[in-house]
Amino acid sequence: MKFKRKQTEDVSVNLTPLIDVVFLLLIFFMVSTTFTNETHLQISLPEADGEAVEAKADTLEVLIGVDGGYTVNGQSLLNNQPETLRRAIIDQVGDDRKLPFIISADGNAAHQSVVTVMDVAGKLGFAGLSITTQKPAEP
Repeated sequence: MKFKRKQTEDVSVNLTPLIDVVFLLLIFFMVSTTFTNETHLQISLPEADGEAVEAKADTLEVLIGVDGGYTVNGQSLLNNQPETLRRAIIDQVGDDRKLPFIISADGNAAHQSVVTVMDVAGKLGFAGLSITTQKPAEP
């Protein structure tokens, strides 16, 4: 007796759904990606007009020189390290973090020096930061 063998079906994987999913993921990532345009901005810094306010006796004032050197309430610091600045501020105010914090920077001082002072003040818990300005020269 001769039995008829079953014909085996060709095994194939249908890749169409996989390709659809890959294209959907590609479209999702293309739409959700933010593209940055690297450009250099030309900015002009603001000038401040207003009444001059005298500093109160119970304030903390940090002066930043053109070389990036710090002076805390008239006391010059040995170096420009953030840790030195932090210690000097703590020595001046102790635990009182409610004092007005005034930052006076030279116009040609590096921006990093000002940011360092703001960072140290923020880490110590000062919330009332002020930056001093001067009136623009009259033409």
